[in-house]
Amino acid sequence: MSWESSAYYYRVANELVRTRLGGLHSARVVLHSVDFADIEKLQHTGQWDEAGRLLAEAAVQVRAGGADLLLLCTNTMHKVADQIQAAIDIPLLHLADATAEAVTRAGVTTIGLLGTAFTMEQDFYRDRLTSHGLEVLVPDADDRAEVHRIIYDELCLGDIREDSRRTYRSVIDRLVQRGAQGVILGCTEIELLIAQADSPVPVFATSRLHVEAAVEHALQAPGS
Repeated sequence: MSWESSAYYYRVANELVRTRLGGLHSARVVLHSVDFADIEKLQHTGQWDEAGRLLAEAAVQVRAGGADLLLLCTNTMHKVADQIQAAIDIPLLHLADATAEAVTRAGVTTIGLLGTAFTMEQDFYRDRLTSHGLEVLVPDADDRAEVHRIIYDELCLGDIREDSRRTYRSVIDRLVQRGAQGVILGCTEIELLIAQADSPVPVFATSRLHVEAAVEHALQAPGS
């Protein structure tokens, strides 16, 4: 939901379309960028219905702008994905589904999950992954708290710190010791900090996987 990850989504979408179509081609995008401060307050006060209402209104505006496929460019707010989908008549490409499909294609069955505390601790995201036959591991309580803090206090503000990268590497190592065969970077901002070089097992970058799935869908659509 932060503009840091929204900019990443936009850049990757255009890079992928240019690679696929060549020349001066770029992605046809209708973008609604919310004020993340409003969403963050609703998250941390547990006002999920209100957050869902705001995002559903945004989705309606995106649809009115001509979009025929919707991406919700955040892992955490997929908690209200059903509320958003109910407000529109175009498909919402669920981020957890796109990610789970990539994990399964890689032959990974036990996956570590990093994200906000909401994503790691609540069942809306983990259950979506397990519905694809995956076993999901999350960090212990102290690690979850630190992963969450770094996202909101640093990454969402574009503050990339080497000590935080080391912290995430240690968390990943502990997940691997518990049996994780791969790690999902289950918050779009984490990709600003962590790459494959930071992990001894495959990492699954949800933002890129989401955009790749969307571009593939869009370019296969009639009239594209």
